[in-house]
Amino acid sequence: MNQQLVRSTSLAGAIVLGLGSILGTGAFVSVGIGADIAGGAVLWAILIAAVTALCNGLSSAQLASAHSVSGGTYEYGYRFLTPAYGVTAGSLFVVAKSASAATAALAVGWYVTNVTAIPEYLAQWIAAAVLVLFTLLVLGGVKRTNWVNAAIVTVSIVALLAFIITGHQQTAVVERASVEWWHVLQAAALLFVAYTGYGRIATMGEEVQNPRQVIPLAVILTLAVVTLLYLGVGSALLHFPSIADFQAEHFSLASLLPTGPIQWLVTAGAVVAMGGVILNLILGVSRVVLAMGRRADLPMRFANLNDQQTSAPPATWLTCFVMLVLVAIGDIKTAWSFSAFTVLVYYGITNLAALKVTKSDRFVPKWVSILGLVSCLGLAVFVPWQVLLSGLIFIVVVLLIHQLRR
Repeated sequence: MNQQLVRSTSLAGAIVLGLGSILGTGAFVSVGIGADIAGGAVLWAILIAAVTALCNGLSSAQLASAHSVSGGTYEYGYRFLTPAYGVTAGSLFVVAKSASAATAALAVGWYVTNVTAIPEYLAQWIAAAVLVLFTLLVLGGVKRTNWVNAAIVTVSIVALLAFIITGHQQTAVVERASVEWWHVLQAAALLFVAYTGYGRIATMGEEVQNPRQVIPLAVILTLAVVTLLYLGVGSALLHFPSIADFQAEHFSLASLLPTGPIQWLVTAGAVVAMGGVILNLILGVSRVVLAMGRRADLPMRFANLNDQQTSAPPATWLTCFVMLVLVAIGDIKTAWSFSAFTVLVYYGITNLAALKVTKSDRFVPKWVSILGLVSCLGLAVFVPWQVLLSGLIFIVVVLLIHQLRR
């Protein structure tokens, strides 16, 4: 007889889980990158990204309800579309989330060097050390429990509120030159990644009380809270005179603050939040690598477990290796941009799969998934052209390898 998980998670619990999966690099890094691109229009970019994320979150909830399996859009592509879509989605997920983890690790390095005497050139080495440390923790069976998740969310929100309040105490808003509409869309494309993590709520169909009502509502409320925080951070950024001189490649909120307790609080909040993000991403990406090994979309050695069957060392070390490569070759903005393109295409496939859900299983209107599909593919073309070209080449290579293996 198949055992079922106890439906013990309430609406509040699902929202805390969603916040814990989203808050991190987005709040402490990407809003600043968006402000660098869109200037005073960054608030519009945040709202565009939020609408796109909402459509995708509801499509993910629809798919999780209709096909409750681990593996996300990798499995949905196989189930509702074709194996080629599934392999593409799985490969995009691995690269997109590895790029997000690399961004988080690099950001930890820059936050630490900004408030200590550690030389800046060691930021990448700090990032690499952080990734290896969390990989060892994952192999040791460490996971984010509910109370750890709640603690991370609390620390993150307190730190962000401190930054927002400090920012709005500045004497005047920095004058910003007018920007073109495509700069706003480019910023929205990068900011969209700041919302990803809502998929964790969508996969809780077996654990949540009354999932058909609770999951969509939890997605909506979680994204609303996150959007308000991002709008607050974006607005506060424009009050700092030093925002005009910052380097997006090395950005940290703490670098804008005067030396003192608030700077240390924001740094601590950023490091804690991004540490939680890295742990979640190593867990999530390694499980998709494991699933791809089981289907032979990757060499089957990556499906091997340890003797206790509590972790997947080959899949986890491959995950760490990909993240380390991205840390070595990219700065924060480049890594985040590559994550943006790949995750937008990934969620485009999510929306396409959601359109294939039968009418009897559907509780999200089709127009939501259509809007999500159009938004994802529309924003994807506004990433820097070098990233766009690299991403397209990656997809073509994945499809060619898949065809040859078949």
